[in-house]
Amino acid sequence: MTISEHHQRHQPYMARALELARHGLYTTTPNPRVGCVIVRDGAVVGEGWHARAGEAHAEVLALREAAGRARGATAYVTLEPCAHHGRTPPCCEALASAGVSRVIAAMEDPNPLVAGRGFAVLRAANIAVETGPMAHEARELNIGFVSRMTRQRPWVRLKVAASLDGKTALANGQSQWITGPQARRDGHAWRAQACAVLTGIGTVKDDNPQLTVRDVQTTRQPLRVVVDSRLETPPDARVMGAGALIAAAAHDAARAGPLRARGADIVVLPNAGGKVELPDLMLELGRRGINELHVEAGYKLNGSLLNEGLVDELLVYLAPSLIGERARGMFNLPELQALSQQRRLDFVDVRQIGPDIRILARVAPV
Repeated sequence: MTISEHHQRHQPYMARALELARHGLYTTTPNPRVGCVIVRDGAVVGEGWHARAGEAHAEVLALREAAGRARGATAYVTLEPCAHHGRTPPCCEALASAGVSRVIAAMEDPNPLVAGRGFAVLRAANIAVETGPMAHEARELNIGFVSRMTRQRPWVRLKVAASLDGKTALANGQSQWITGPQARRDGHAWRAQACAVLTGIGTVKDDNPQLTVRDVQTTRQPLRVVVDSRLETPPDARVMGAGALIAAAAHDAARAGPLRARGADIVVLPNAGGKVELPDLMLELGRRGINELHVEAGYKLNGSLLNEGLVDELLVYLAPSLIGERARGMFNLPELQALSQQRRLDFVDVRQIGPDIRILARVAPV
């Protein structure tokens, strides 16, 4: 039997485990999304998925449902069972205690606290361990967690809504609404799965956005982050309140006081030009447990993030309309002298959302 045929035999159970893991799409941050299916004699005897940090992990819930039928069974899990004591006990020990005979994991945990240690504990307990089935899908489901564990910064998804001629706002800043309600609702679903939503002071001044999830149901609101070098955010801005973070370039006690009184947290991360040092901001968000960062900003900040090499993928909604040359574009990028300098993208998904087109494109490695 080839490796491909071997993985195909396990695919239905791993696909079900991934389906379960997706139930935690909006809730597990900063933890990864994990699902588990326990199979004995060809029948599913237990299922579970991780809902939120501090609550039972997928393996524990699946073992609880399987009870005594877990002995001698195979556990399919989308991520290597944890081996460290966090808010909950190690899952690899729970699997060993339950007497499972085999664990099939889609991928190894990139967390340095685990990273193969869970598999080692299982093997030491004479449990057979296999990895690989649907590894790509498992990685995609937790791409932000993988990014934070391996790069110490979140996966950055930059969302843009534009006309077909690439314009995001009129010259006077008006941008609501270029795309239709279906695209806006879809955008809120992407917001909901992110750990934080980031914008710039220009967007705060022009649009006074809330940056909250409203068009889809969620029990958790992402952190709201404003890049505001001079602390110009009005204290009564709708983005303010508990769960807001302002990144500034200098200390200003007079301006910071009213913002902190509204519940905002402030970090000062200056660069040599008197602006916010964006790479340092990404590392700060990583330290705060942010796996996925959803950016909804203006063309200047969009361009700065791209120039710094901090954008991983673009989420672009194109409306069937034309706005004109004098309107604002998507990105403020330097002029190129040759086409060989153009930034390459890989289209991951293209589909119609209501009257608009949605493009998900990864920034190709340089």
